[in-house]
Amino acid sequence: MSNINPTANKPPVRIQQNLLARGERRLLNWLCPRLPGWVTPDQLTTLGFAGAVMVAAGYALSWFDTEWLGLSLLGYVVNWFGDSLDGSLARWRRIERPSYGYFVDHSVDAVGTLLMVGAIGVSPYMRLDVALLAVVGYFLLSIHTFLAAKVVGEFRLSYMAGGPTELRLMLMTMTVLMPIIGSGMVPHTPFSAFDLFALVVASILVTLFILQSYATARILARRGE
Repeated sequence: MSNINPTANKPPVRIQQNLLARGERRLLNWLCPRLPGWVTPDQLTTLGFAGAVMVAAGYALSWFDTEWLGLSLLGYVVNWFGDSLDGSLARWRRIERPSYGYFVDHSVDAVGTLLMVGAIGVSPYMRLDVALLAVVGYFLLSIHTFLAAKVVGEFRLSYMAGGPTELRLMLMTMTVLMPIIGSGMVPHTPFSAFDLFALVVASILVTLFILQSYATARILARRGE
């Protein structure tokens, strides 16, 4: 049987089945033609990263005043705007640079995710080791997504009806609850309520990585690739 990967020279099929995908796509399609001509996809990528920095700064500064969490909430919105529109604008204007865009966008996203989620661990509400476990789980699932795009030609943007936008909304909801619930430990544990939540999320992400990797390996084995 041939050793040539039939998907090697084909762009991966984007699979996006998260709950908000249709509404978000309509909004992005409405925004793209209304952006000024001087706005470029690279500028939007930079804006998205600036939003991630705002998120991280808000969590770090929440040691001084919980009102700084408002900066994190605003940062999530800025991050969504830049991160969601950069590729959409490039496709709408037909100025895609597939290899460059794929590499730069996901590289910046990785650092942004580390900043946003990791920084929760430098707030009063979550332990750093727990926050980094959640980052590891997210990165493992991301690695699977990038590998699957190469070997089976499917770039999956959502799992269990959730994607990056749903993740941002979940983190925003958690941020709103932080000053309400507080940073106290759950009785008889060394963890806060937010620590326990993050541990559950990390467990789900790692489990998804294992299951999806096993399923993809079986597909490739059946194909003899």
